[in-house]
Formats: sequence, C-alpha cells, structure tokens
Amino acid sequence: MEHKTDRPDAEVTAGVIVIGDEILSGRTKDANIAYIAAYLTEIGIRLKEVRIVADEEDEIVGAVNALRAAYTYVFTTGGIGPTHDDITADSVAKAFGVPIDVDERAVALMRQRFDPSRLTEARLRMARIPEGAELVDNPVSMAPGFMLENVVVMAGVPRIMQVMLDAVTPRLRKGRKMLSRTVRVDQPEGDVAPGLRRVQDAFPDVQMGSYPFFEEGRLGTRLVLRSIEIGRLEDALQAALRMLEEEKFPSFELIDET
Repeated sequence: MEHKTDRPDAEVTAGVIVIGDEILSGRTKDANIAYIAAYLTEIGIRLKEVRIVADEEDEIVGAVNALRAAYTYVFTTGGIGPTHDDITADSVAKAFGVPIDVDERAVALMRQRFDPSRLTEARLRMARIPEGAELVDNPVSMAPGFMLENVVVMAGVPRIMQVMLDAVTPRLRKGRKMLSRTVRVDQPEGDVAPGLRRVQDAFPDVQMGSYPFFEEGRLGTRLVLRSIEIGRLEDALQAALRMLEEEKFPSFELIDET
C-alpha cells in the first residue's frame, strides 16, 4: 500500500489507539503509550495523536477510520484476548469492510504453545484475523497480532505489546530521526517565554517547548528544540542562546544533544 508520505524525505507519522474500559475506568494504568512514543521516535516515526476508547465497536471503528486516513500508521493496543469483550479484531475488520474468521496460520502458531485439548473456543478467538491481514509474531504467548494495510493491532499486555512492536518494525517505513537540543536556564518559565516566542516566530519549522522545574529552592526552565533538519536545529539553537545572552539571564547551559 502506498501512503501520501512515500517520498524519502517525507515525515512518517503515527496515531495510537488504546482500547479498553479498564483504562478509562482507572482500574488499569496504561503502560504502553510512553513506550510506543519513545520507540517510534527512535526509529524516525512521529507520534501525532493518541486516543483512548472504550470496548465499544462503534468507538473503535470510528477511531481506526479517522486515524488511518490521517497518519502513515496506526497502532492499537488492547482487546485481542479470549474474552467476550475483546472485540478489537472484529472492529478493525468492520472498519475496513472485510470478513474475519479463524486463521489457520494463527492456529498453527498457537499449537506451538497449546496442545489440542487446550485450544478451546475462547482461545481460538485470539486466532480470528481479518481477511488480507499479515500476522505479527508474538513469541511470548504465540497468539499473534496483525497488520492490515497501515493499521497494526497489538496486545495490551506491555510485555507482549513490546515484542509485537519489535516484530512489526522491519515492515514499517522509517523517517528521519527527530533530533533535539536542551538548554537549562536558571530562570522562571514566565521570564523566558517572551524571548522564546521571538525565536519560535523566526523558526516556525523547529518545534520548541519550555518545561519548568524546581531544584534546590529555585525555579528554572528547560528549553527543548526539536527538528529532523540538523542545520535548522543548530541555527535555532544559536538564536535561542543569543536570546538568552541578550536577556542577560544569569545562568544557562546546553545540557544534552540527541
């Protein structure tokens, strides 16, 4: 499948859909969003949006269709287990308008872990795969995830989600890695904000953020600049450092380069 970002210099983007009533109720704390965000950043895919939806077909279908049209890839977590409320696979099939049934490829994988007497009707729910999907390996419990066009469907259990993400990564297009520079300023955020706004206006293509901190009884601010273009990032960094000098802030330093 070709995407609108199939140019070598194009940004590769992603959305994440976290599925589960237990997340929305607070019974379970999500442990996947931060991991996925960091992982995608490392391989050059920019996470642009995260949605958390209930175990309701219409909600899942709507989220999948909205995000798959907006981004290069969509990653879902949760709702592919053996219970009645694990409806993610069916909902993704409905979003694409394709049938779904027990997939013998998935059954063959699950037989590596379960002997025939333990492949119950409930467990076979985890082998139901939409037509046309590629399987995503799961060496932890063998029940696979799947990838249908630009949508990657993964388990919600963090350890299993992580191995599925590793397994699908070779199939993904990668963009240029997002680079960042961080400057520590021993000055409150409100004092730094006007100057940072001027720098941002001069470099609208470089992401800039300010993050306050409190250490040893003093307020300070970390300025973080991000771009996939190293030249623009360095130019923006130098402009930010000049701004800090012109404002005569008493102490600031470049604390990391990634």
